[in-house]
Amino acid sequence: MTRMRVQACAVILPVLLLAGCSRSPEARSSRYIESGKKLMEKKDANRATLEFLNAVQAAPKNAEARYQLARAYLAGGDLRKGIVALRQTIELDPKHTAARLLLAQLETGADDAEVLKDAQRRLQGLLQETPESTDALHALALTELKLGDPEEATHHLERALMTAPTDLMVTVTLAEAKLQQQDFKAAEQVLKNACEANPKSADARVLLGRFYVARNRNADAEQEFQKALAITPDHKPALLNLATLQDQLGRKQEAEQYYKRLAGFPDKTLNPDYGIFLFQQGRIEEAIREFDRLARQDPEDRAARTRLVAAYRASNRIPEAEKVLDEALKKNSKDLDALLQRGELLIAAKKYSDAEANLNQVLHVEPNSPAVHYILSKLYQVTGRAQMQRQQLNEVLRLNPFLLPVRLEFAKILIEGKEPGAALSLLNGAPESQRDSIPVLEQRCWALLLSGGQQQAEARKEIERGLGRVRTPDLLLQDGILKTEDKRYAEARQAAHEVLAKSPDDMRALRLLVRTYAVQNQMPAAVKDVREYAAQHPKSAQVQFFLGQLLRETGDLTGARQVLSNAKALNSEAAPMDLSLAQINLLQANWTDAKQELNSILAAQGENPQARQWLGMLEVSQGNQAAAIGDFRKVVDREPENATALNNLAFLLAESGKAEEALPYAAKAVELAPNKPEFEDTLGWVMYRKGLYDNAVMHLRSAVAKSSDPRLQYHLAAAYFRTGDAARGQAALTAAERKNPNLPEAQLARQAAQEATSQKKP
Repeated sequence: MTRMRVQACAVILPVLLLAGCSRSPEARSSRYIESGKKLMEKKDANRATLEFLNAVQAAPKNAEARYQLARAYLAGGDLRKGIVALRQTIELDPKHTAARLLLAQLETGADDAEVLKDAQRRLQGLLQETPESTDALHALALTELKLGDPEEATHHLERALMTAPTDLMVTVTLAEAKLQQQDFKAAEQVLKNACEANPKSADARVLLGRFYVARNRNADAEQEFQKALAITPDHKPALLNLATLQDQLGRKQEAEQYYKRLAGFPDKTLNPDYGIFLFQQGRIEEAIREFDRLARQDPEDRAARTRLVAAYRASNRIPEAEKVLDEALKKNSKDLDALLQRGELLIAAKKYSDAEANLNQVLHVEPNSPAVHYILSKLYQVTGRAQMQRQQLNEVLRLNPFLLPVRLEFAKILIEGKEPGAALSLLNGAPESQRDSIPVLEQRCWALLLSGGQQQAEARKEIERGLGRVRTPDLLLQDGILKTEDKRYAEARQAAHEVLAKSPDDMRALRLLVRTYAVQNQMPAAVKDVREYAAQHPKSAQVQFFLGQLLRETGDLTGARQVLSNAKALNSEAAPMDLSLAQINLLQANWTDAKQELNSILAAQGENPQARQWLGMLEVSQGNQAAAIGDFRKVVDREPENATALNNLAFLLAESGKAEEALPYAAKAVELAPNKPEFEDTLGWVMYRKGLYDNAVMHLRSAVAKSSDPRLQYHLAAAYFRTGDAARGQAALTAAERKNPNLPEAQLARQAAQEATSQKKP
């Protein structure tokens, strides 16, 4: 009996000891770590984080548990907690290689030079322990590139490729380093070597193809993309790059086939490309059907719904857009995306008060939403509140400095507003990782060109550097502008034509082309060049419109009418074409046709200030003063700072005996355009009609000093006579009569002279 108990104890004791071991903190921590790793393999970062937290709690000094927790945080998008956990890992185990490397790799993405230098020191230490670590060499090279040392980066990348010749990430970075050194042949060779080292890699071929696209070697690029598809027929990047390239080259049917193939992939990031392509081709109904299919396919996909609503809005199918948003807001009244789009619809419908109330409601729920502030900026833009628009754009960038499209849009606003210094400051304030990007470089160059002076030399240098990387339309245009200033007209035209080859409807390139001829007084050659280009693009309404405008400006009104009529047939809803046709009729004094066209524009397209203003001028020419006053009032209501409309309204009101009402309009016109003598003449004449002759003389004398127009001199003469200054009055009258004695204003001045003379007689 005793022996049996002893034997039993001998069996049970190891079991109890094992059970005790399994309950130790280290063992429990290990079990949590293994469970977390399995969840990470399933891409379930949130549940994995809980397991790793349990592992840390079980064994707080377990460095591996902290490291795995850091990986889970990073996978879940929590960068701050991930970095903290990595630093804690290194504190527990200073030699934890994986944690040190991962922390350094994260630091390479920073914009702060001190953080980059810290990463550099950390990586140099790692390489002393593991000299051939490809990851460490690659990360070190990235820091060196960002710190402006491409030569040292090249050295480390070449070392990495010796160890891992098939590593495409290292290959791409090495090619970028060569490009920074302006060594394009070497960059190409690096990518070719990658293709040879990875003969079955479609990715390697795509990388080489992208390089060729950037260098404007389109045939070579297409060949590489086709080779990639030969290796992997459904390779998504190759299909997308090939579709994009063929689209840019004008081979729309081929591009469509590739976009359609991409639409069948489950990848949501690729799905909308086919619909976007259809929309850009003007095939609106097909595009909307495609967007609707994607939205119905996944009702929870807000991006798909947003695209559908945007397409409805762009095609003016507002009720359908509103219906989609109403359904979304019924499900979730705080759906930020739907609320924002409803605000955009209200802005488009010109319901500005409702839009502002809607957006302020959203802002109350999401005060730190860059999207809300951005749409508010659009509201302030269309309502003419420029300062508030800028404030909102500043707020967007304060909340998210990495929103590059917003920064670029803001810079363009500043450049258009002739504020190059503010634009440069804004662009220089971009995160360091964005400052050397091509879009930022393009806008910096526009600002530098606008600045002139010494900034011009920097612009030249930057444009050349940019063109060395990629020949974009903006950089080519800037290069063409500088070459025009250098009187290298043939080269400037070549740049303009290269832009048009890339972007056939880029009117800036056509304007540059015309300018190169205009500065040489060779306008017939300009017309010939543009006419030949338009003949190559007979279906482009924009190109035909440009040609029509050019013909009108150079005096060929008959040719202009024919071309503009063709352009209108291509795009019947384009108001500028209707306006141009009306303008030709005005120039040819075809009053009936011009009036009919302008009224048609207003009836079909709603209130159009330009059409209304021209109609007012036409009414003046026909003696319909009351109708003209009504037209100019409507223009001023829509455009309170339209100086021409203000001036015309003031003059007509004064002539109709309403000088008191006319005065503020005339004063505002002069305030807006102080260098326009005809506007100051109107202000002086309004003063004259009010009987304020001394004030009238002051303004009329200023107007005559800026213009030799005899009508202004007659007005001044009349004012002098009314003040009793007959000598100056007669001098002004005589000077005006020498130029044109038959103007209607001459009779007014002579009458004032007669009345002044009769008043002196006893």
